[in-house]
Amino acid sequence: MKPQPAQPVIDTHVILRDADTLLLSQRGGSYGRGRRHLPTGKLDRAEALSIGGARELLEETGVEVDPDHLRLDHVVHHRQNEAMERIGFFFVATLWSGHPVNREPAKCLGLQWFNIHDLPDDIIEYPKEGLLGYLHDHGVLTEHGWA
Repeated sequence: MKPQPAQPVIDTHVILRDADTLLLSQRGGSYGRGRRHLPTGKLDRAEALSIGGARELLEETGVEVDPDHLRLDHVVHHRQNEAMERIGFFFVATLWSGHPVNREPAKCLGLQWFNIHDLPDDIIEYPKEGLLGYLHDHGVLTEHGWA
């Protein structure tokens, strides 16, 4: 029997950084409730990655970024479980405008800035891998959950 092609969910994550601080959300939905995450979302069909990242950042935080000012920094191929895998593209916003506001209170308990040298312990593992890849320059790819 021929193996089936992978059908991963494609996620965009945006690292919003101001000097030595970065923005994290606190999840309000069932996945990771109460834990920290980057502004993120699933890519829509027929949507370019950078446009999806800019859209998700605006929808979740009200912060505007031109897709041309999103620099791809890291990719995480994440195995969520035997039936689900995800590919997360982690972008750094190099130029942005606005002040973060929680625009999705049904999905997010709040937004908070954290020092990059004192990150909280409750970051969800999948986005944490991409964030650490960015912060510690671990190359461009992390494979998470496959072992």
